Amino acid sequence: MARGAGGAWETSNTLDVFFVCATFQTLICGREAFYILLNEQLTLEEEKMSLKQMKEAFVSNHNGTSVLEVTQGLCLPVLCILCRGLLIILSQLSHSSHTWSARFFTDFLFLIVPLVTTLTILSSFIYLEHLTVIIFGAGLFYQIYCRRTCYARMPVQKILEKFLKISLESEYIPAISCFRVINSAFTAVAILAVDFPLFPRRFAKAELYGTGAMDFGVGGFVFGTAMVCPEIRKKCMEGFKFYYFTKSLYSIWPLVFLGVGRLIMIKSIDYQEHLTEYGVHWNFFFTLIVVKLITSLLLTFFPPNKSWVVAVSVTVLYQLALNLTPLKRVILYGTDGRGTRAGFFNANREGIMSTLGYVAIHMAGVQTGSYVLKKRSHIKDWIKVACCILLTAVGLFVSLYIVQVNVEKVSRRMANLAFCIWIVASSLILLSSLLLGDIILSFAKFLIQGSVVPCSWKLIQSPVTNKKHLETLVSEAERKKPSLCLITAINRNQLIFFLLSNITTGLTNLLVDTLHSSTLWGLFVLCLYMFTNCLIIYMLHLQDKTIKFW
Repeated sequence: MARGAGGAWETSNTLDVFFVCATFQTLICGREAFYILLNEQLTLEEEKMSLKQMKEAFVSNHNGTSVLEVTQGLCLPVLCILCRGLLIILSQLSHSSHTWSARFFTDFLFLIVPLVTTLTILSSFIYLEHLTVIIFGAGLFYQIYCRRTCYARMPVQKILEKFLKISLESEYIPAISCFRVINSAFTAVAILAVDFPLFPRRFAKAELYGTGAMDFGVGGFVFGTAMVCPEIRKKCMEGFKFYYFTKSLYSIWPLVFLGVGRLIMIKSIDYQEHLTEYGVHWNFFFTLIVVKLITSLLLTFFPPNKSWVVAVSVTVLYQLALNLTPLKRVILYGTDGRGTRAGFFNANREGIMSTLGYVAIHMAGVQTGSYVLKKRSHIKDWIKVACCILLTAVGLFVSLYIVQVNVEKVSRRMANLAFCIWIVASSLILLSSLLLGDIILSFAKFLIQGSVVPCSWKLIQSPVTNKKHLETLVSEAERKKPSLCLITAINRNQLIFFLLSNITTGLTNLLVDTLHSSTLWGLFVLCLYMFTNCLIIYMLHLQDKTIKFW
C-alpha cells in the first residue's frame, strides 16, 4: 500500500468534496458552523489514517520465534489427525452411525480448533498440548488393541509380523493431502489471528531476519503444491516437450485474475498492508504465477527426479549473489540506497526477488513428490520412506544451523538460502510425521475387521482367512464408508478455501475492531470465521462440486 502521497491524495480528494458541500452549509449556517464541520471532518480523517497505521504497525517489525517452536506447532495437527482416526475406528466398534453434521463437527474439533488455540490462548503451553494429545491417543489405541476383532489371542510380536506383510493402496497418499490441508488451515487461521492481540507477536512474520510461524505459510503452500504437480503425475502427451509449459500459460489466468482483483480491492478500500512483505503492488498470487511459469520451463529440461540439482543450484547461486553483489542492499533499501519506491522494481523489489527462493522450494517439493509418489504396496516400503524423509529433514536442520551461524540467518523477505533450507526441512518433518501417523492408523485398522477411516490408506490384504466373508465385509464397509471428510473437502477446493479465507479476513477487519478486542471475543470471532469457511467448503464437497477455473 502506497502511503504518503497516495494517502494524502485520498484525504485531499475527500476534503475537496467536503468543501463543495460545506460552501452551501456556510451560506445557511454561517462561518462558525463551517469551521465546526471542517474540524469534525479532519478529525474523522485523522482517526481513519491513524487506525490503518496502527494496524500496519501491529503486524510489523517482529523478530519471529525459534525453529523448534514452529516445528512443534506443525506436528500437533498430525497427532490430532491420528487421534481423530483412532476415535472413528473405536466408534465403528459400537456400530454408531454418523450423520454429515456429526462428521463435520468431529473433523472441525480435531483439525481446526487445535490450530486456533495453539496460535492464540495455548501458545505458551505447546508441550502440555502435545502431552495431552499423546495420552488421549494412547488411550484410544489401547482400547482398540484390547477390543481387536482380528488375532485376538495372538501375541503382539506375531501381529506385527503379519502387519508388516500387508499391502496398501498406493494410488492415493493420504499424507500429502493432509500436508496441504494442514498448511491451508494454518494459513487461514493465522492471516486473521495476527490482527488480534491474543495472537503472540513472535508468531507474526519476521520483518527482516527470523522464523515466525506465519513465515512458513507461503513456503509450505509452494512445497505442497509442487509435490502433486502435473510433471510428477505424468499427465501429458508424449512427444510434446513443452506441453507442461504451454499448459501453465493457460492455467495461470485464474491466478492473474485473483492477483489483480486483490490489488484493486485493497487499494480501493485503503486496506492496511505490510509493505515490506511483497511491495506496493505485488502479492502472493503474483509470486505463484512467476514460480509456476519458471518451474514448468525448468522441468521441460530437467526430469523431476533430478529437481534437487536445480533447487540447490538456484538457492546457492542466489545466496552468492546476495553476499557478493549489491543485490541484498537493493532488496532492502532500493536502487538509491534510501528505501525508494519509485518505479515498478523498487516498488515491488521484495516480491520480485524472493521468487527465486520460492522456485528453489518448488523444485525441492517436486523432488520430494517424485520420490513419495513412486508405486509401492508393502507397508515395509512406506516405513522406509518415512524414515528416509525424517533423516533428510534432520540433516537439513543441521545444515540450517551451520548456514545461520556462518552465512546468514533466515530471511523470508529475501527468501535466502537459510529460508529455503528451513522451509524444506520443516515440510519434510511434517510429511514424515504424517506418514508415520498413517502407518500407526493402518495398524489400528488392521486390528479391527472392516474398519474404514476417511483420508487414510486402504488395506489391500486383510487378516481374515475366509476370502468370501472378507469380500462381503469389505463391500459392506465400503457402502457404509463415510465419504464425508473435512480434510478431503479442503484438499479438493484448496484454492477456493484460500480465496474464501482472504475475503472473510478482509470483511472481518472492516466490521470488527480487531486491535481492541478482548481475548474471549477474539477467540469467538476466529472460531466463527473458520467455522464459516470450513462449512462452505464442506457443503461444496457434499454437493460433489470441485471448482476449477481451467
